[in-house]
Amino acid sequence: MVEQWTRERRLERTRSLLLDAAEEVFADKGFAPASLDDIARAAGYTKGAIYKHFATKEDLFFAVSDRYWRRYFDNFAEVLSSATEVGARELDAIAARWRQLSLDRGAEHAALGHEFTLYLLRNPEARERVAGKRSEVVEALSGFISQGMERLGATLLIPPLTFAQVLVATSDSVILGSQLDDVDLYRPIVEMYMSAIKLD
Repeated sequence: MVEQWTRERRLERTRSLLLDAAEEVFADKGFAPASLDDIARAAGYTKGAIYKHFATKEDLFFAVSDRYWRRYFDNFAEVLSSATEVGARELDAIAARWRQLSLDRGAEHAALGHEFTLYLLRNPEARERVAGKRSEVVEALSGFISQGMERLGATLLIPPLTFAQVLVATSDSVILGSQLDDVDLYRPIVEMYMSAIKLD
């Protein structure tokens, strides 16, 4: 029997394919040079399909970024879900997952985060246009963190929003620093992050 695709499922699949294409095109060309036409072509759709899901290129970038953070915390939560303590083994496992996720995406993805930050600093109109979306992404990440802490039976020693802001501000730098300087910063940074978490 052939599975029936609902309209919602088709839209969800299209959105996922657009995000996949956007992630690759942004990483390959950089944020500013990448066009919506490039992304639509890579996804096998028209530019109109992008506008059905995202109002601007900046919105599309934030959706790509948001998906990355969700993957990151899914990995983090999976490692800690059965932990009764956070010892060396758990920290090693979290660092290994993050390292692998970073290798899968490549350093150019982390560089893209810095490039987008510079783009916003140099373009006040764009910064103003996406200010709400930036807050929305950090607040969503904060909510995701809170849910994760609850699932793990843990308590954050700093506000979840602050924790989310710290993660956003440091994550790409950890990836780039590790690759550019040929050092492994994942484990020590994970340890620093975990110092803000108490398992009940």
